[in-house]
Amino acid sequence: MTLALRSWVLAPLTLCGIWAGAATAQDTFTLTSSAIVSGGDLPSDLKCSRDGGNGLSPPLSWSTVPEGTQSLAVIMQHYPRGKIAGTDAPSQYWLLWNIPADTTAIPRGNPTSLGDEGADKDERFTGYTPPCSPRGARHEYTITLFALNAAPDTLPSNDSLQVDWTEMTQAIGPLVISSSSFTFWN
Repeated sequence: MTLALRSWVLAPLTLCGIWAGAATAQDTFTLTSSAIVSGGDLPSDLKCSRDGGNGLSPPLSWSTVPEGTQSLAVIMQHYPRGKIAGTDAPSQYWLLWNIPADTTAIPRGNPTSLGDEGADKDERFTGYTPPCSPRGARHEYTITLFALNAAPDTLPSNDSLQVDWTEMTQAIGPLVISSSSFTFWN
């Protein structure tokens, strides 16, 4: 299931005044993963090491990048219990920007370090944080791909621990042409 311009993903951008609604839904702009079924469970090999996985980022691919796209960005997030979409910042699991517009996929683990990465969930390192839900809990995670009309010039052109969800969404918000998301559970 592809969810273009999911309101609960873009609502925080709108409430923060950083996304003016210039994007239009394009059903053909589609983000998928060969390893994750949208709405399904995270495969065991992609879980955190505590849960027997290798902790690598999932492979992503997309099609029909909107006309005018100059750069792409990815956000993977989760709203923990007590946090409200559109009101609170979520936990960030992957912040990735400056992906070239002609890119159509990111391989599992992003082995060539495509794009620039922000702070992980615990803000101790840059890069991807594998989901590691508490035992007995099921959490929903969302990965969103953003088509941007320019590279986000307020973000650094290198990996940066200082870039968190708020800084990234403020930087890309005015540049969003379209987006595509999928969710999964862990």
